Amino acid sequence: MPETRDLPLRIGVIGVARIARDFVLGAGRSRTVLVTAVASRDPDKATRFAREMGIPRACGSYAELLADPDIDAVYNPLPNTLHAEWSMAAARAGKHVLCEKPLATSAGEARAMFDTARNHGVVLVEGFPYRAQPHALKLKELIASDTIGQVQTMQAAFGFTMSDAANIRLDPGLAGGALLDAGTYPVSLVRMVAGQRASRAHAVAHWHASGVDRTLVATLEHPGGLLAQISCSFTTGVHRHALIAGNAGVIQTTYLNSPPLDRPALLQLKRGVSWQSDYESVEVPACNGFQAEAESFERLVRLGWEQWTGATPAESVDIAMALDAIIESARSRRPVDIAA
Repeated sequence: MPETRDLPLRIGVIGVARIARDFVLGAGRSRTVLVTAVASRDPDKATRFAREMGIPRACGSYAELLADPDIDAVYNPLPNTLHAEWSMAAARAGKHVLCEKPLATSAGEARAMFDTARNHGVVLVEGFPYRAQPHALKLKELIASDTIGQVQTMQAAFGFTMSDAANIRLDPGLAGGALLDAGTYPVSLVRMVAGQRASRAHAVAHWHASGVDRTLVATLEHPGGLLAQISCSFTTGVHRHALIAGNAGVIQTTYLNSPPLDRPALLQLKRGVSWQSDYESVEVPACNGFQAEAESFERLVRLGWEQWTGATPAESVDIAMALDAIIESARSRRPVDIAA
């Protein structure tokens, strides 16, 4: 890894999805990262995106961007089924990779991606912007310090209404569905809080006409005793929150990628087990999650793994294993064990 930080980390974006705009806008706030190129399979789309977002270079193919020696790293916001192919291609080209969630469409695919990155001397990480927020860092601190004791139960949810029938998130050929979209967030939050891989999943789902899950609820059992429930949906009012209950207290919180910047982000903390205990508000700074994630990624590339605030490779494999088990359980209507 380079030792100097005199110049910003130069990032190329492959794809022009809406979330790519969010990333470019967030990274544009930073002094340590710089988006220098964008690629699309449609050269006109790449040119329009670059012009609109103030990016110096537009590439008419992903391969053209990966061949650019002036790009240090790649942000991959492509459809789920293209994450592995182009993240590994970037690694083979010597580029570090920040890949949107879900990292892969299966745990086996995720392992292959990490093996490729390791073999080519680059880093690969999965993007969860909320994990770079001071809010999530404070939550980890409260859990690690036993402020609410040993966590016993947890509920984490994310849902919204999908009104566009042509949206790729409803396409089974592109690994669509509520679980691999909204559901990756609560599953990742459970893994962060639990600190270990789940051991069993039991899920039920309602299915879209296309064959993907449109609403799903799952229970994840853990060797340490935690029972966690996650829910995700394309058919609800927007919500994204969690309740974490320990044997010495409770935390209620959102876990947003980018909370409103005009006020502090909040966690509601109840200490103790009494009915009379009141919630207290714990305030933390709010920031743009894509900026914070990009800057954490830059520190990882330049300074090492201890600087990365997001999911580690081991966590990402555990998340992928949980996602595999959850969807298998929902389709088979039976509990599914997750390998130790």
